[in-house]
Amino acid sequence: MTLVLDGRALVDGELADVRIELEGDRIATVTPVGMPLSSPREAAGHRAGEGHGEGQGEGEGTVILPGAVDVHCHGGGGTTFLDLDPEAAAAAARHHHRRGTTSLLASLVTLAPADLARGVEILADLADDGLVDGIHLEGPWLAESRCGAHDPALLRDPDPAEVDHLLELGRGHLRQVTLAPERAGGIELVRHLTAAGVHAAVGHSSAAYGTVMAAVEAGADLATHLFNGMDPWHHREPGAVPALLRAARAGELVVELIADGAHLADETVVSVLDLVGEGQVAFVSDAMGAAGIGDGSYVLGGLPVLVSDGVARLATADGRPGSIAGGTSHAMEIVLRQVRAGIGLERAVRAGCVTPARVLGLEDRGVIRPGGRADLVMADPDGVQRVMRAGRWLAG
Repeated sequence: MTLVLDGRALVDGELADVRIELEGDRIATVTPVGMPLSSPREAAGHRAGEGHGEGQGEGEGTVILPGAVDVHCHGGGGTTFLDLDPEAAAAAARHHHRRGTTSLLASLVTLAPADLARGVEILADLADDGLVDGIHLEGPWLAESRCGAHDPALLRDPDPAEVDHLLELGRGHLRQVTLAPERAGGIELVRHLTAAGVHAAVGHSSAAYGTVMAAVEAGADLATHLFNGMDPWHHREPGAVPALLRAARAGELVVELIADGAHLADETVVSVLDLVGEGQVAFVSDAMGAAGIGDGSYVLGGLPVLVSDGVARLATADGRPGSIAGGTSHAMEIVLRQVRAGIGLERAVRAGCVTPARVLGLEDRGVIRPGGRADLVMADPDGVQRVMRAGRWLAG
């Protein structure tokens, strides 16, 4: 069965009026059309060459984009990957799928050893089922001084036995680990993870410049949410930020940016893009359970969190908001936000779709081209309108 979509789509970095033919979960052809199309149309149930029918019209100004790829996501829609419950984890993944994130890593935070192992087991099953595209461990090997929303009582130095146990439980689905390289055994952990085919990401760290560069030399190729969870860039005591920017500019690593307007100013986002290029930047949501739900009280990794005006912060002992604690947006929302901020559609899609797909080795994701998986998002200036994942339209 062939499904045909006509519309204005982002193809090879350019907006063009095209006809997209889909076969099963794949894009079969992408053909430019001679006459401009006012809006995307779809026609299902027609074999190639047998006509296309009337289809269902979309609003003016709608464009077809590749699905977003999020390498750092903890949950959404009221549930998280930290709930240690298979149904809750599956619900969180499906929530992000419906919002335009058609591929994602399921991220855990710092947990006690037994809970962390249980979380990896659950998420490995989800990866087997294709609901998530791998597992990201954000902790427990982080710095107390930059722990953010991680329970400082559970932070620890890397234990090779624990690391190997988690790799075994992950069954090849453990794709990324965020760590502070200054911890005892931190550089050795980078080497061990890299040898195992896992991305080592520098984050939640107070490491000196030289320590970060040593981690990069050892194989670290990601920076977890640049600026957030790191010492500010001091002109006499350069730390992680300038080291990671330098490595990114040299093409040695990719920096995550939570470009949601709460974690980073839009001016910071465009400055990083200008410095290192969108090919070395991955927009991430760092989403928690509040994504898609709204303000209120939540729990993240066992710690109480208050969300007010869409910003999540730890609840302090006196009930006032503390450190920022995860995101409440979705990856495609971040892409569209940055388009509205003026960086341009092609740059935003590269950072939100193309680059993170490349990081994960998902060559068939993040782009609209023949042979690619049919992950498509119809969006207009107001946001995501419709989502297709693996050739199937998702319920809203």
